[in-house]
Amino acid sequence: MKNTIISLDKISYQKGDVTILHDVSLAILAKELVTVIGPNGAGKTTLLKVILGLLTPTGGKITKLSALKIGYMPQKLHMDPSLPITVKRFLEFSRYQDALHEVVTAVGIDKLLEKSIHILSGGELQRILLARALLGKPDLLVLDEPLQGVDINGQVSLYKLIYEVRQILGCAVLLVSHDLHFVHAASDKVICLNHHICCAGKPEEVKKHPNYQSLFSSYGPEILAPYAHSHNHSHDIDNKRDDYNE
Repeated sequence: MKNTIISLDKISYQKGDVTILHDVSLAILAKELVTVIGPNGAGKTTLLKVILGLLTPTGGKITKLSALKIGYMPQKLHMDPSLPITVKRFLEFSRYQDALHEVVTAVGIDKLLEKSIHILSGGELQRILLARALLGKPDLLVLDEPLQGVDINGQVSLYKLIYEVRQILGCAVLLVSHDLHFVHAASDKVICLNHHICCAGKPEEVKKHPNYQSLFSSYGPEILAPYAHSHNHSHDIDNKRDDYNE
């Protein structure tokens, strides 16, 4: 397909006797925002690791754009609390520095650069991790549950930021999410995963699919409904979320 930057053809991944991924085929286009959803243990993080090259699939084929650059934002950052380090110094650890000013401005972390990374709120830390993933100006930005540690209002702000960054830097985004409220509003394509792809397509198509309805029926009708959010006020992403985590 034209403008495809990475494609998976019948990918499987097995660990011992356990099949985590089976017959997974998908394609990501340039500048596309793709969201992967699924229940706990569905293989979402494993799928990301296969795409990142951290795991070798036991079956199938991956085809990537030549010299494809991938930026990765993990769920969490584990750092020694006894190690003093500022946000600026943390970002300078990256071998990519040419885009530092541009990324700092795009993500809105100018005022955080001299702060210790250990005192940041959950929302601030997510911004820093996003900036770190963007420094290499990736063709594909991979985000694993980026909204962990952020409350529901803050999630709106962070999703908006991810969307805006995609427009500014022109990268595709692959996002694993457990937050079905926002999937329909933000995504170009939704992939519903439960070890295999149950259904995939545009958000309005997937939300009507019987497999999607069946898989997420336990969350209740308010989760299955498309999310709409209109307001004339702003949100902060610095608060802790208090709902479920994967």
